[in-house]
Amino acid sequence: MSDNRSAAPDTATGTRRWWARAAFALAILAVAVPLVSAGLLSAVGSLLVGVGGVVVMVAALYWFLASRGVLRWISLAIAILSPIVVLVLFIGAHLLAEVVASMVLALLTVPCARAALRGRTSTTVREVPAPPVRRPVLIMNPHSGGGKVTKFDLQRKAEELGAEVVLLEGPGTVDVTGLARQAVDRGADLLGVAGGDGTQALVAGVAAENNLPFLVISAGTRNHFAMDLGLDRADPSRGLDALRDGVELAVDLGRINGRPFVNNASFGVYAEVVRSPAYRDDKAGTVLQMLPDLLAGQAGAPLVTRIGNVTVRNPQAVLVSNNPYGTSDLAGLSRRERLDRGVLGAVTVSVANARQAVGLLRRANVRGLTQHTTTEVIVDADTRQTPVGVDGESLLLTTPVRCTIEPGALRIRVPRDRPGVRPAEPTVDWVRIRELAWHRQTPPLPTQGDQS
Repeated sequence: MSDNRSAAPDTATGTRRWWARAAFALAILAVAVPLVSAGLLSAVGSLLVGVGGVVVMVAALYWFLASRGVLRWISLAIAILSPIVVLVLFIGAHLLAEVVASMVLALLTVPCARAALRGRTSTTVREVPAPPVRRPVLIMNPHSGGGKVTKFDLQRKAEELGAEVVLLEGPGTVDVTGLARQAVDRGADLLGVAGGDGTQALVAGVAAENNLPFLVISAGTRNHFAMDLGLDRADPSRGLDALRDGVELAVDLGRINGRPFVNNASFGVYAEVVRSPAYRDDKAGTVLQMLPDLLAGQAGAPLVTRIGNVTVRNPQAVLVSNNPYGTSDLAGLSRRERLDRGVLGAVTVSVANARQAVGLLRRANVRGLTQHTTTEVIVDADTRQTPVGVDGESLLLTTPVRCTIEPGALRIRVPRDRPGVRPAEPTVDWVRIRELAWHRQTPPLPTQGDQS
């Protein structure tokens, strides 16, 4: 079922109130500058030209992705020429300076508005003292992240701290889950991984099953899980500090058909593209070759996604995440402020034509982009197996695919001294900013991601 948690009240401070007023002042100036300098008709005309240019560019980009042959390259040319034509029109009308000034003022309203809306909601998972460990076992992938295990001398440093290190080497595919279970059988009282998020998830599942602490070392390529835990991604060796001075966090663990995941599972266009044999050698070419059929529904099985009590039919893309991502961008895929809310995040995208693509800019295409929090997502199709990208790994899973969340199932051991989680930027809400700027009674600020 969908989670609609009420936001905790936030007491407005004088500083936040003045940020809200500054945002309003800048917004008014952004409108006033072209009106005063150029007059009403010219200002309205400039606005229409600018908006029209953006609409044409977005529509042309959609046609570029959804078409083949000559039409694709004509669409790309239109997308490139659109802003140039708009710029030339502004210069010809002697409005370039006014338009630039108005745009700068409008852009400045955003940081002011976000500063006003930035509440006091905690982004830190509750820490508890970490019990001492005697037989930590760390699984390291020497090839992950371009060889970070070797570059940062992780094996030697871990062994000096008393850890047993198991390297993922050898011909063929290595059974990571099997290695982790063997370590448990040998008496390991902590499991850890220096590798990518896919490997992290598999070993995390074994740690959760055995109620063992789990150590994340950011030795992968992107290290999204480490980022959302507030770990140092620039120097993975700092993660080893948790073995001598660490604390524990209880975080959630996602499951997809029983398989653990720590970040997300992706269905639809992305999952279909990455499973193509040609993708590894020619990523851009494979995407451009496959997208027209995928967007038109002529390739890939149509999906039916059940998110709690909501059903979304035929989405082109579905993303299910272990806790929701922030909502400060178009698709809400920035970062996760917390990993202990006990809910899945679910985002679906359905764009069948250029008009719907343009509608996403102003959130007018409600069906085109949906965001939810829930405890279960079921993705069905009329095929026996469904392609899924799970924590960066391309898989084929039995249909229907069921995603669930295990609240607090994973005991994460992290260094006491770590960078921490940078809060996601709040969504700009002018109604709330107005209340904050001019009313004594300040409305509560929502926790990021609380929406269905």
